[in-house]
Amino acid sequence: MKKTGLLAIVLSCFLMNAQAQKADSLLKTLDSNNGSPEVEAVFKSTRVVLSQSTETQKKHDLDLRIRHHFGDIGGRFGSSHTLYGLDVASDLFIGFDYGITDDFTVGIGRSKQDELFNFSGKYKLLKQKSDGGMPVNLTLFAQMGWIARSPFSESEFSSYANRFSYFIQPIFSRKFSSRLSLEVLPALLMRKNTTESRDPENLFSIGFAGRMKLSKRLSFVADYTLVNGLSRPTDLSQAYFNPLGVGLEIETGGHIFSLNFMNSEYILENNFIPGTKKSWQDGGVRFGFTISRNFTLFKSKNKDPDKTSKIY
Repeated sequence: MKKTGLLAIVLSCFLMNAQAQKADSLLKTLDSNNGSPEVEAVFKSTRVVLSQSTETQKKHDLDLRIRHHFGDIGGRFGSSHTLYGLDVASDLFIGFDYGITDDFTVGIGRSKQDELFNFSGKYKLLKQKSDGGMPVNLTLFAQMGWIARSPFSESEFSSYANRFSYFIQPIFSRKFSSRLSLEVLPALLMRKNTTESRDPENLFSIGFAGRMKLSKRLSFVADYTLVNGLSRPTDLSQAYFNPLGVGLEIETGGHIFSLNFMNSEYILENNFIPGTKKSWQDGGVRFGFTISRNFTLFKSKNKDPDKTSKIY
């Protein structure tokens, strides 16, 4: 099973890369024919708060991303005894995203929760045009998660396949003005590691996210993911809540620094969509931050100098 899974990942990445190169060639041909410029900087980062954005890495650019979620600010597990959650690290993540082309990005990372490794691919299929010829952006995102930790019980990982989960998501976005961008994110999560028989292995969700530019280098960002009541019952023995995050996005040269508040302990979709057990109403809100740094590994001879500002 392990060898088959690894082979499937390699083949998928190869096929996505081949399709991305063909699509890039076609899109460049179409763009040269109609001459309509793309709407740039729909979002300033590849993520909003918890959710993905439609942005991808530029070709040969490597994004180093460090994310940290602290503990509960209030409620039973918060307050001054934990310095309002700052004594607790509920999740940590370090990952790398690399631009194979301007529109195709691959990623790898690891989070503390479940010792979860992620392998992802992201392809920008449609781009919003300034003349209205294409009103939206469409990016396809897929991610595999692998749980590396030891099982909590002998029956938890009865099959090695139970360690894997798969997440697929089309992301639709539109930049309505120089200050406002919004997006919709329907998704499907496929997993085997559930704790209740009534909790479905395949979870459908739909997310909503936005960015409001407040100044040249400061933006307000927010996202919300609806999970409960779609394919998941709302009366499970373990109470789950829909993830909600808000934050401030600060641009500082080659860095993006985000200060966020959210009710999810987890960072990756494979964890926070099925596993958010905290509520804003009960004080289960936590502070978190993200540091993102871009590096250009190889200079492209044909790279447009006006587009080398990456996603800063």
